[in-house]
Amino acid sequence: MQLMVRILIVLALAFTFSANASEAVDFTLPDLDGKPRQLSEFRGKWVVVNYWATWCPPCLDEIPELVDFHEEHKDKNAVVLGVDFEDIAMPKLKTFVEDYFMSYPILHMKPGPKSELGVITGLPTSFLVSPEGKLVAKQTGPVTAKMIKEFIDSYDENN
Repeated sequence: MQLMVRILIVLALAFTFSANASEAVDFTLPDLDGKPRQLSEFRGKWVVVNYWATWCPPCLDEIPELVDFHEEHKDKNAVVLGVDFEDIAMPKLKTFVEDYFMSYPILHMKPGPKSELGVITGLPTSFLVSPEGKLVAKQTGPVTAKMIKEFIDSYDENN
């Protein structure tokens, strides 16, 4: 019982729940080859939409965690979708993605006060989208594979 209480406290601190998870969300952004990609392509799976930048040390620290989570879950129930949130030349971004072995899809957008999913107050920022396409959580700051998995498991148990 104490373990469950601790897990719930960690999850409560780790993610901020979206107040309105009733409508499906969607957006279209270009991938590294300029091809438009839609969030809705991933319906049926959990999607961690991670806004990051190459100049952001906490973003770089969480990349291995996101790669691990994506590789473990991509053929099961969840994927990571990275959104590079900076003004950077595409060849430089492609090289960075290769150098960091980022195996999950990477999209690109120029920074602004708001993303397609909500306000970005700092990087990294991750949004968690349910298999039904509903925005259910937001985290500003780094996440770990364990945090994401525990949140999804808890959400699935309680909904």
